[in-house]
Amino acid sequence: MKVIEAKDKNLTFNVAIVVSRFNRDVTEKLLSGATARLKELNFKNEQSTVVWVPGAVEIPLAAQRLAQIGVYDAIICLGAVIRGETGHYQFVCDQVSQGCQHVALQNDLPVIFGVLTTDTEAQAMDRCGGAHGNKGKDAVDTAVEIVSVLRQIV
Repeated sequence: MKVIEAKDKNLTFNVAIVVSRFNRDVTEKLLSGATARLKELNFKNEQSTVVWVPGAVEIPLAAQRLAQIGVYDAIICLGAVIRGETGHYQFVCDQVSQGCQHVALQNDLPVIFGVLTTDTEAQAMDRCGGAHGNKGKDAVDTAVEIVSVLRQIV
C-alpha cells in the first residue's frame, strides 16, 4: 500500500495571502501570525504577496484572480466574520466558504480557508493570538502540508 502524507515540512513556494480589511483588528493579527510563520519556515519575502480586500465576501474573487495568473502554489484566505443581530452573518459565511472552495477546485490549487466565523469578538480574538493560538499561523502550516501532499500525487 502506498501512503502519501506531507514529507517536506521545510518546503517553500510562492504563496499569496488575501486579507479582509473588515474587522481589521482581528485580521491584522491573523496576518501577523501568518507572516511570522512564513519567516520561521524560511520563506523569502519575494515568495509571498499580501492582498487586502474590503470584506470577507471579496476574498474569493481576489483569490480567483491570483489563482488565474499561475504564479502561486497556494493562496491563504484570512478574514473574520462575527455574528451580529441579523441573518447577514450566515450569508457571508456561506458565500466566502463556498467561494474559496470553488476557486480551489476550479484551479486545482490549495486555497486555505483561514476565515474566522465566530459568535463574538472575544472568540475571534482568542483565535488570532489568544487562548486558541493564531489561525493565521495554522493556515500557513496547512498550506505547506497540502502543497507537499499534492506534489507527491502524480
